[in-house]
Amino acid sequence: MSLSSVFKYERINKDDAVLLVVDLQEGLYQIARDQSAVQMKSHILAHAELGKIFGLPTILTTSTETGPNGPMTEEVLALHPNATIIKRSGEVNAWDNPDFQKAVKATGKKQIILGGITTDVCTAFLALSLRDEGYSVFANSDASGTFDVKTANDANDRMRGAGVQVLSLFAISLELMRDWRNTPGAAEMLPFYDRYLPEYGMLARAHDAAIRNGTLSGLVVKL
Repeated sequence: MSLSSVFKYERINKDDAVLLVVDLQEGLYQIARDQSAVQMKSHILAHAELGKIFGLPTILTTSTETGPNGPMTEEVLALHPNATIIKRSGEVNAWDNPDFQKAVKATGKKQIILGGITTDVCTAFLALSLRDEGYSVFANSDASGTFDVKTANDANDRMRGAGVQVLSLFAISLELMRDWRNTPGAAEMLPFYDRYLPEYGMLARAHDAAIRNGTLSGLVVKL
């Protein structure tokens, strides 16, 4: 049987998705070495802001934050002042916490977008448990970090083997948006990229400048 005969493309549906921010804590942030510290911080905040832009139910969780793991970053908390936050006292896998399970199930959503530190533990353990429960899981590889690239690759391979879709921040954001003419669309997402993905943000600035100087016609977006 060919792969094409069994594959079905499942897109992220913003109306059926919940965003999980898992153990993106100040102490754990320091051991995420598979990308630069600047990139990791930007990706964490961008992951959290997706929930705000697309109106996704957003659940935050921390692991023993009174110890060396530390609290969740203040910027994430500021983005979601009214979000549910589950402070786990000992469970490594967030799904082992009854309150966390209850919060996820209460959303009624079937698609899970998640990012966490570390990739091989906080993200992978939860992703595998969610797959076991029948959820469609989309792991944000940019908003997950661990000790080194090899460990991240091994964790991503493990998740893919269980049917988890491992995507970049850029891919997740565009699959949520789908069409630049939508709301959220160009007006909301181009400033988002300017803040968090400078490579694409600069491209958007160049396009915006061409519209302003008359080289192109189109919508001018405030960046």
